[in-house]
Amino acid sequence: MTESQMLREIHEQPAAATRTIEALTPLRPQIAALAEGRRHVLFAARGSSDNAGLYGRYLLETYAGRPAAMLAPSVFTHYHAAVDLSDTLVVTISQSGGTQELVETQALVRERGAATVAVTNVGDSPLAAEADLALVTQAGPELAVPATKTYLGQTIAMAVLATTLAPDEGARVALDGELAELPGRIAQVIEAGTGVDEAACALAEAMGPTIVTGRGLLLGTALETALKIEETCLRPVRGYSYADLRHGPIAVVRPGAVAVLVAAQDGPLTAAMTELAGSLAERGATVVGVGGDEDFVRACGLHVPAPAAPETLSPIGTIVPAQLVVERLAARLDLDPDNPRGLAKVTQTDAGSPASETR
Repeated sequence: MTESQMLREIHEQPAAATRTIEALTPLRPQIAALAEGRRHVLFAARGSSDNAGLYGRYLLETYAGRPAAMLAPSVFTHYHAAVDLSDTLVVTISQSGGTQELVETQALVRERGAATVAVTNVGDSPLAAEADLALVTQAGPELAVPATKTYLGQTIAMAVLATTLAPDEGARVALDGELAELPGRIAQVIEAGTGVDEAACALAEAMGPTIVTGRGLLLGTALETALKIEETCLRPVRGYSYADLRHGPIAVVRPGAVAVLVAAQDGPLTAAMTELAGSLAERGATVVGVGGDEDFVRACGLHVPAPAAPETLSPIGTIVPAQLVVERLAARLDLDPDNPRGLAKVTQTDAGSPASETR
């Protein structure tokens, strides 16, 4: 069986992660200077990049104590709202840096007083050139349509940004040590591939709805996993936060359903995810757990280990085993994970507009 380009790029992630850490951490003084006097942080993105931004939002609020939120580009590109952003840092995330809608959004928020940071994998892109500061990830060219190594680079950028703005220097140094260890731990998980085949088989054989859920810092990882299953494997999937799932949609879970739960190995929400795994199993769902602690593993019918990391950094590594499952699922369904039907590496937000977003 021919190895997919997506799988090759998954295997490139440890090296890409190391390069990105080495490239971005020296930019901390520039990040800090740009954010000086600006209390709020907004993230602008589309597609997979939106999920990386969601991780950044949670990390800034929980770890750095900075109010953060997701920005809706249409507020500026279509409604032309006169929002005062003079106390705001806007972080625009685009793998290609050529997303027309996001380039335009970045220009419009600067006109309204925002300081701008671009997170992109292309250093000579319009987004990078026109930002106050560019955080250029070092994933190298990504040929498969589904974003893997570029997404990982974006999550590393989120961690560098948040640790830069955190007030506790000692905590930052400790977290830097964990960040430096992550590429090696990611490599170990990729090499082992534990639980990947079993999880892909369960998803392939699902006779009911497929849902993916996470909570807190891992919510973006859950939504990215759901997106990857949908766009790569052409399966309808619902990605939910833990709270949204509990408030109604859990009623659709029945025998034949598959629920994919992503969890950190520590933190205040792991116990809740463990309890949810038990509840979903009682409803007859096949529960596939990614990451988590020992109690979480026991509560899940199937389990795929994630690289060891504290909750603050868990989203960086936890997406990797999920990517492996998606690639294997595509193979089981006799689909081409590199070129999913109806998708391109760059898509459009609005019909008839210039190419405007990467997957």
